[in-house]
Order: sequence, then structure tokens, then C-alpha cells
Amino acid sequence: MSANIETRHFRTLFISDVHLGSKAAKADFLLDFLRTHEADTIILVGDIIDGWRLKRSWYWPQSCNDVVQKLLRKARKGTRIVYIPGNHDEFLRAFPGTHFGGIEVAHRMIHETADGKKYLVLHGDEFDMVVRNARLLAYLGDWAYDMAIAINVVVAAVRRYLGMPYWSFSAWAKQQVKQAVNFIGEFQRVVAEEARKNDVDGVICGHIHHAVMEDIDGIHYINTGDWVESCTAVAENQDGTFEMINWGHLIGAAKPIAALPAPQSQMPVQVEAAKVSDIQAA
Repeated sequence: MSANIETRHFRTLFISDVHLGSKAAKADFLLDFLRTHEADTIILVGDIIDGWRLKRSWYWPQSCNDVVQKLLRKARKGTRIVYIPGNHDEFLRAFPGTHFGGIEVAHRMIHETADGKKYLVLHGDEFDMVVRNARLLAYLGDWAYDMAIAINVVVAAVRRYLGMPYWSFSAWAKQQVKQAVNFIGEFQRVVAEEARKNDVDGVICGHIHHAVMEDIDGIHYINTGDWVESCTAVAENQDGTFEMINWGHLIGAAKPIAALPAPQSQMPVQVEAAKVSDIQAA
């Protein structure tokens, strides 16, 4: 898959919202990414395992095992790996400070960059009022998202047959629905305010599957995106600067899809693509 991609080494990698155990998880894409990206520290920013879906019906293909084994292998070789649980893998929140195969669990953390800046790192679901105050509505919203991802599979198959590039229906829908757009903006504002309360320079989170790096009233807000739609990760370079890596590409094709829009901040953005064959759209 990634034989022609040069391995890159970063100071820190941030990955979130993989949703292993969900049919929508692009575990093969993530495995390909992990083969060509090394880091001194890897921080898993929640929803790596999708406990909600696994409770409904068990789905754990070999690709999920491969991702877990790859991370454990990196830990054995000296990579520090920190797992910050989200709402979908909240069962791990009962084990703060515990190490599982060299992977340490933390509720949240302060990450200091190479240039001395401090970032609050957390999943972000505690600022989602639906998840906090109306769990039933959260589960219904999760079901609706599943339906949108299922539509993705059909749309992707048709577009692939017609020779058209990959396009995410669910990502498009979020940008078109006014309530979703408003929610994203409000979520970013509240999370940035939490960073300000903690007297840090920025915040790194996941949860809403909306990859972006931007300045919000003096706080550097970073959302790592996901490995269901966008296949994105955030990397800290050795000098402390950040870049958004977009591992998105045509499903089953060699050329990359359009890159993420450049963030409003001046941090460099690296867009990459890899050849991935025999991978399903979801």
C-alpha cells in the first residue's frame, strides 16, 4: 500500500475518532498511515474504539486487530502512547493512570510543544450538551450518523463506477445543515474558552469529526478530525509547529482527493496521499 511513501518522523502525532468496531471505520487507511508515520509520542484523542456500536452488535474484523497490534508494537519499541477516552470508549475512563501494554490512559493532559507552548488535550464530548444532558438524543443522533455513512457507501460505489472522485455525503450534510454548522462554531468557541481557563496557548480535541486548525480569540484551536470521513491526523514537528495531514484519497484508486482547506492560522499544512487497494468505502 505505502511502499512508495517515505516514512516521516514527528515529535508528536494526534489521532482521534477512529471508531474501531464500526463498519464505517477506515482501519486499513489508518494502518497504512501508521506504517509511514513515526513519532516520539502518539496521543489518541478519544473514540478510538466504538463501544456504543460494539454493544449493539459485535463487529471486529482483522483490520481492527491490526491497528491495535501496530500501536502496541510502537509502544514496545519506545513510542510513548497516551489514550484519552471519548464518549464512545468511555469505559476506559474508569482506568486513569493505568497502563495497558505500554499505553497509558488519561482523562485529559497538558501537552508542551518543542517551542514551549502549552496545549490542553481532551476529547471534547464534555462540552457537547446533547451528550452531557440527553444521552437518548445522543444515541439517536449516532444512529442518524450511521445512516449518513451508509449512504456514503452507495454514493461512493456509484461515483467510483463513473470514474468520479470520492465525496463524503455525511461531511457535506454537516456543512449544509444550519444547526450542524452552528453547533460546530459553538463547540469550538466553548472548547477554546476551556483552554483559556486552563491558562494554556491552545487546545487539541476531536469528537465532532471536523478537522481544522485556527485561532479563536488568541487560542490556537486544533481539531484532529476523524478516520471515518476525512482520515486526518495532526502532527507536531520537531520545532513545535503543527501540520494537518490529510490521508484522504480515492477509494481503491491511486490519486488523492482535494486537500483540506488551509487553516486560518499560519501553521504549515502537509497534505499526503497513499495508494490503497482493495479497501471498501466504509
